[in-house]
Amino acid sequence: MSEIHEFFNRQIKLWGEETQDSLSSKKVAIIGSGGLGCSLAIALGASGIGEFTFVDFDEVGVHNIHRQIGFKVGDDGKAKCEVLKELVESRCPYTKVTAYNESFQDFAKRGLEFDLVIDGTDNLPTRAAINEYCLENNQPWIYGSVEEFHGQVCFFEKASYEAVFVVNDRKPNGIACPIVMHIASLQANLAIRHLTGLPVKKDILYYLSFDSEGVLDTKRFNLPTA
Repeated sequence: MSEIHEFFNRQIKLWGEETQDSLSSKKVAIIGSGGLGCSLAIALGASGIGEFTFVDFDEVGVHNIHRQIGFKVGDDGKAKCEVLKELVESRCPYTKVTAYNESFQDFAKRGLEFDLVIDGTDNLPTRAAINEYCLENNQPWIYGSVEEFHGQVCFFEKASYEAVFVVNDRKPNGIACPIVMHIASLQANLAIRHLTGLPVKKDILYYLSFDSEGVLDTKRFNLPTA
């Protein structure tokens, strides 16, 4: 067995060498290098995807570290996307990361092409901009959001984010690390299934929450695609 196939041995048992090898030609953009972005990068970064692009204009703050698992004490003041790039490339020698320390609006002007765009942001206006960009470019993208103990995930293909959500500048309430990792994990699962050619149902919004008795509940909503 080759060195690269030994590295990805357990995944190859899922989908075979040919599919694993095909991941090396895939290009994925993760927009946002905060809580969701960190967990997405770690979940997908050592999967064999050939190229990643990380986009974020923010710097690490000490208040980020508890939920943004790509960062540690001592990283405060550094560019988030650059720290995350270094982490992912150190974990997997078979992937390349390009970091853009800029806003999504500036990044979108570059006209780059991707197999998949994944939302790791934390504000509605940027998600609306991602939605507009992806609709204009026939680009599939995966949305995720978290707040308190609940979260949402959707693989957008034909539906529009702005047809479902009211876009404003509202800031999220408090949040803990586990729900961030959970939602990012669901996004990553949708992403890896899509990139390996496994079935993925698009344009369904998944909403995860705890009820008043602490029972985890998952709801599904079919989104309009007209």
